[in-house]
Amino acid sequence: MITTDVLIIGAGAAGLMCAAQAGYRGKSVVVVDMGKKPARKILISGGGRSNFTNENATPENYLCQNPHFVKSALSRYSSQDFIDLVDRHGLQYHHKTLGQLFCDNSAQDLVDILMTECEWAGVQVNLRSEVLSVEKPADTEQGFVVKTTEQSYQCKSLVVASGGLTMPKLGATPIGYKIAEQFDLNVLETLAALVPFTLHDHDKQRFDGLSGISLFTEVTSEDGTKFKENILFTHRGLSGPAILQISSFWRAGQAVTINLLPEHNLTETLNQWQKEQGEKSVKNLLSTILPKRFVDVLVKEGVIADKPVKQLNHPEINVLGEYLHAWKISPNGTEGYRTAEVTLGGVNTDELSSKTFESKKQPGLFFIGEVIDVTGWLGGYNFQFCWASGFACGQAV
Repeated sequence: MITTDVLIIGAGAAGLMCAAQAGYRGKSVVVVDMGKKPARKILISGGGRSNFTNENATPENYLCQNPHFVKSALSRYSSQDFIDLVDRHGLQYHHKTLGQLFCDNSAQDLVDILMTECEWAGVQVNLRSEVLSVEKPADTEQGFVVKTTEQSYQCKSLVVASGGLTMPKLGATPIGYKIAEQFDLNVLETLAALVPFTLHDHDKQRFDGLSGISLFTEVTSEDGTKFKENILFTHRGLSGPAILQISSFWRAGQAVTINLLPEHNLTETLNQWQKEQGEKSVKNLLSTILPKRFVDVLVKEGVIADKPVKQLNHPEINVLGEYLHAWKISPNGTEGYRTAEVTLGGVNTDELSSKTFESKKQPGLFFIGEVIDVTGWLGGYNFQFCWASGFACGQAV
């Protein structure tokens, strides 16, 4: 049996950050992960370039049953702190819209930085090592015994950084939730989040042929949350940044409202067209501000009249404006954990210290990253919480 101060389950963003911080404080640290490579989720994120933080990250960008929980960690380790870290290593990166930062070359560059930090801190990372059991021996006041397929470990501090249920192909398992329940911590219901919607068959047939069409919109959930970004029609339903964002706020059976023309007042635009281009068809004019294939579908359904714009009367203008500014659609469901970016829910934050991430019920047991009930918006916010929670925990173990 190997004895170590700190054992961390999960060589992902939160686990590796925590490991390096604890190692730099002189602790002996072992990280175990069942994967062949460390940080597999970082490697595939952002199209392989990893949207590794967001410059605008604030507590308001996170969903958590206790919205105050994230404040402490985010204030002690900001996006700028992480940017400073990668700058020291010479990472080449670029800014995109809305405060998002991406690697210039490959997400592997970022993983290399994290592994280098762990190496400098004296951390041992053991891959292809699946956790079989976690026990708290009755004869020791503090500490845990963790058995893996490769080895058994005794540790004073056990950190669970096993992630959520997203992307099972990458080896996602419910191990973190099982450990929490084993030690009597409350685990909140988990759901796929930041995930595309699937549509009912009748809607799928209506929009068959629109796959690949993207348009700038404002999407609103039933609770009033709004996101102004692109949506994308897919073979299965709807995706794109605005849909992924709103999926975290959507529940089965609810509708979403999509303003297809957030930059226009359609009533005013139609009135102007009547004065200036009255002979042109409604269909052709709308095709200048909406994708033509989408307009064709709405003409086929009778939503858009195929006649000169000057022939539209006021009621018709109002109906068309209401339809395109508040298009309601009820998703059939989501694509689930297979394509979701994060898991909503998880270990209840009421069970944890917001400063150290230690269990209030079980001293020496810590939970960080996606396994807990903290879900960020799309755009680097989830990685930022991993860095912040890993840093905070690494200072405490």
